[in-house]
Amino acid sequence: MDALRGFGVLGIGSRLKRVSEYMMKEIQLVYNHFSIDFEPYLFPIFKVIVNKKGVTNAEIQNALQFTQPAITQAINKLNDKGLIIYEIDKLDKRKKIISLSHKGNNILQKLKPIWKSIDKVIKEYTLESSSSLIEHLNILENKLNTKSLSDTIIKNIKMNATQELEIIPFEKQYAKYFYELNVEWLKKFFYVEPYDEEVLSKPEQYIINKGGHLFFAKLNNQIVGTVALMPIGDKGLFELTKMAVSPRHRGFKIGQHLMQYCIDFAKSIGLPKLILYSNTKLENAIYIYRKYGFIELPLEPNTPYIRCNIKMELVF
Repeated sequence: MDALRGFGVLGIGSRLKRVSEYMMKEIQLVYNHFSIDFEPYLFPIFKVIVNKKGVTNAEIQNALQFTQPAITQAINKLNDKGLIIYEIDKLDKRKKIISLSHKGNNILQKLKPIWKSIDKVIKEYTLESSSSLIEHLNILENKLNTKSLSDTIIKNIKMNATQELEIIPFEKQYAKYFYELNVEWLKKFFYVEPYDEEVLSKPEQYIINKGGHLFFAKLNNQIVGTVALMPIGDKGLFELTKMAVSPRHRGFKIGQHLMQYCIDFAKSIGLPKLILYSNTKLENAIYIYRKYGFIELPLEPNTPYIRCNIKMELVF
């Protein structure tokens, strides 16, 4: 039995506190899932700084009606994280203007799509009409107990992400992402072989200038994934290779979007087939390759990669 519910309106303050603490915990799980170094209690102060584009401590207190110690604690935390900077007011030298740092602006761009999904999901959780606050709390808590708030928000973020994902061709300015995303992935699962280092550091020489193609997945103006169609030999063969997705965006099916894009592109330029090299240790990847129609071929003795133990082919 829920004792707080049994207290009726006398327990309303404690119930609101319980809901608040639960939501804070769930939102923290969302930030943690996407590897964002941010805490829910920082949101109100951070958002006022974002909206005002330069604000004093007193103005934050006036806007939020929080206690000064609570505001000071949050501002100090934001400062420790490097998310804000202080500037002296040009008209009143006694005042310090608080605004976002470069790092603060970067994290803001990561937070915006998350806040959008949080807003949408909480509206859905609180949409029911009721005749009293107690009744509304009962409905809300029933939903929170039935359906994980953090899981629902994470699913919504991923769904929105795939809808807004854009696949773009190679540009010189994105070459560093081709290198960084692939090196991170290789170090996580294997190690960077000399052949990898050579191709990844010189994509124009080994891919673009030889008639190959390099694509990037772009989400919210960030490069979050990459893949290449690399020519092999002089027989018009192309290898589907160097696919990598940023750690923070794995689970969004971005790899599958890149895969489908490459397949459609290969067909559109008249390629007869694609081949790829992989390792059976990557069970999920092998499952996806088979799902898209790739079949296993005999592995030649002198493969390009030491880690490779499986070769696959997709014929159009």
